[in-house]
Amino acid sequence: MPAAHMSLKELTLRGVVLGALITLVFTASNVYLGLKVGLTFASSIPAAVISMAVLRAFRDSNMLENNIVQTQASAAGTLSAVIFVLPALLMMGYWTGFPLLQTAMICACGGILGVVFTVPLRRALVVNSDLPYPEGVAAAEILKVGQKQADDAEGAETRQAGGLREIMLGGALAGGFSLLTGGLRVAGDSVSHWFSIGRAVFQLPLGLSFALVGAGYLVGIVGGVAMLLGVVLSWGVAVPWLTALTPMPDGASLSSFATGIWVSKVRLIGAGMIAVAAVWTLLTLIRPMIEGMRISLSVLKRGSGEAGQDRTDADLPPGLLLKLTLLMILLLGATFHSFVADSGLPVLAAWTLIVAGVVLAFVFGFLVAAACGYMAGLVGSSASPISGIAVIAILASSMIFIGIGQAQDLLGNPESVRFMTALALFCTSVVVAVAAISNDNLQDLKTGWLVHATPWRQQIALIIGCVIGAVTIPPVLELLYEAYGFIGSLPREGMDPAQALAAPQASLMITIAQGLFSDTLDWTYIRIGVLVGAALIVFDLVLSRLSRFSVPPLAVAMGVYLPPTVATALFVGALISWFARTRVCAQARSTGADPVRLEQASERTGTLFASGLIVGESLVGVVLAIVIVGSMASGGGDAPLAVAGPGFAPIATGIGLLAFVLMCVVFVRRVLGAGRG
Repeated sequence: MPAAHMSLKELTLRGVVLGALITLVFTASNVYLGLKVGLTFASSIPAAVISMAVLRAFRDSNMLENNIVQTQASAAGTLSAVIFVLPALLMMGYWTGFPLLQTAMICACGGILGVVFTVPLRRALVVNSDLPYPEGVAAAEILKVGQKQADDAEGAETRQAGGLREIMLGGALAGGFSLLTGGLRVAGDSVSHWFSIGRAVFQLPLGLSFALVGAGYLVGIVGGVAMLLGVVLSWGVAVPWLTALTPMPDGASLSSFATGIWVSKVRLIGAGMIAVAAVWTLLTLIRPMIEGMRISLSVLKRGSGEAGQDRTDADLPPGLLLKLTLLMILLLGATFHSFVADSGLPVLAAWTLIVAGVVLAFVFGFLVAAACGYMAGLVGSSASPISGIAVIAILASSMIFIGIGQAQDLLGNPESVRFMTALALFCTSVVVAVAAISNDNLQDLKTGWLVHATPWRQQIALIIGCVIGAVTIPPVLELLYEAYGFIGSLPREGMDPAQALAAPQASLMITIAQGLFSDTLDWTYIRIGVLVGAALIVFDLVLSRLSRFSVPPLAVAMGVYLPPTVATALFVGALISWFARTRVCAQARSTGADPVRLEQASERTGTLFASGLIVGESLVGVVLAIVIVGSMASGGGDAPLAVAGPGFAPIATGIGLLAFVLMCVVFVRRVLGAGRG
C-alpha cells in the first residue's frame, strides 16, 4: 500500500487514454441500456479490472494509476443519466434530433459542476465520516487484490486475467444473443402468454434480455422482488380490472387492447406511485440531506484545504474551483441563450428565462449535490434515488417557469406553452447531470482514500471523464434515435415501432411537465397511484418493523411503470443473485471454509460476468444502430441483417427461450464455481 509521503505514477497519459477508451465503451453501453429499459449500471469495478489487466503489461504500472482509470471511466458512465430527461425533448416534438453542442454542454457543465460542488465535501464526508460507501469500498478491495506489487504477483495477475475473462465471456454471450435477436431476427427477445377470464385480460410475460439479467443481478433480490410485485399489481390487478370495465373494440386483439389500457391508464397509476415513492424516499433521507448541505456550506465558509498538506489530503485549490464554477456559469448561460434564442420571445422575456434557468440549475444543483453526495455514502450510488431527484426537479422547474410565464403573459398560446415545457425539461437535465456526478464523485474519492491516492489528481480525472462523456453521449443518442426511434417519436415513416426504444424516465418527465403546463393530466389515475404508493409505504414500514424484509415502494412503482418484460428479466437476475449467495453460504458451512471469502469471490465473479452481459448486449445494439443507419442512408430497410420473416416468430421465440435458459445456467455455474475455487 503506497504511503502518504510516497510519489507514484497516477495521472499518466497512457492511463488517460485507456480511461478514454473504456469511457467510450461504458458510456455507449449505459446510454443504450438507459434508453431501452430506464436503468444504468455502475462501471467502476469492471473498469478497474480491465485497467489492471491492460496496464500489467507495463512494469511501472501501479494501483494508483488503475484507480485513476476507473475514476475517469465511472464518471463518464454515470453522466449517462442525462438520458432520463433529454429524449423527452424529441418525444414531445420540440427537437427533431439531438443538437450536438447543446447536448454536450449540458453534460459537460452539469458534470463538472457536480465535481466542483462535492470537492469541498471530501474531507467531511469521506475522511472524517463513518458512512459506508458500499461501491467505493468494493472498488478499493478490487484494486488492492489486483495490485501488481503484492507478494503473490503471479496470483494477482491470474486474478486480473480471470476478472477480464468473466467480462469477456459475459459480453460474448450477450453480444451474440443480441445479434440473433436485433440483427438476424432468428431469436425472440421476449415471450408472453395472453389469456382472458370473462372480459378481464391477463398477461404472463418474460423478457429474454441478457443485459437485464445482468442488471437484475446487480440490483439484488430485494429490488427484484419489489419490481415483480409491481408487475403483479399492474398485469394481475390493474389491467384485468380496467379491461373488464372497458369494452374491447371490434377487431382488436387481446394484446393490443390490454397494452393500450396499460399505456393510457395504468402507467399513469405507476407515475403517481413513482411520485409519492420518490418524495417519501427523499423524506426518509431528509436529515442526511440537510446534514450534507450544512457541511457543504460550512466548508465553503472556512475553506476546503490547508497549506502543507500530505499528498493524500490535497484537493484542487479553492481558487481553481471558483474559476471553474464561474466558467461553467458562463457556459450554462450561453447554452440557455442558444436554447431560448429560437423561441421568438421579446428580449426582456428571453433574458428573464435565461437568467432564471441558469440560477435554478445552479442553486438546485448545488443543493442536490450535497444531498446526493451524502445519500450515496449512506445507501450507495446504485440505491441513491436519482429518479426521485429528477421528479422533484421537473416539478420545481415547471412550477417556477409557470410562475414566470404567468407573470409575463408567456403562456397565451399552445406554441409558447410547448416552449416553456421544453425549457423546464432542458433545465432539469442539467440538475440530473449534477446529481449523477455528485452520486459518483464521493464514491470514487472514498476508493482513492482507501488506497492512498491523491485527491486532486482524481478530481482532474473526474473532470476529464465528464468532458469525454459529454463528447460521447450526443452522437450516441443521435445514432440510436435515427436507428430505432423512441416510443411515440420515430424519425422516419415506415420504421418498425416494435424496435423503438422506450426511454421510460423521459416519458414520465413529459407526462409530468406537459400535464402541469397544459393542465391536462388525468388526475384520476395519478391519484389512484398516489394512494397505492402511500399504502405500499405503510406496508413497507410495518413489514420492516416486524421482520428483516422490506419492499422498497419506489422499486414496486417502477415495476408498474416499466414494460413487464423488463421487470421480469430483472427479477430473474435478482433470483440468480439470491440463489448463488444462498448456495455459497451453504457450501461454506458444509466444508468449514471462510464464508466471507467464498462470498466475496463469488460476488466478484458475478458482478464482472453481469457487467459483461450488460456491456456486450449494449455494444452490439450500438453497432447494429450504425448498420441500420447506414442501410437507410443507402436506401435500404431498417432490418438489413434480418434472415427470418414474421412467419418465423414462433420458432424464434423458442430459440430465444432456450438460449436464455442456457445463459442462466452458465451464469449460476460461473458464480458457484468461483466460490468453490
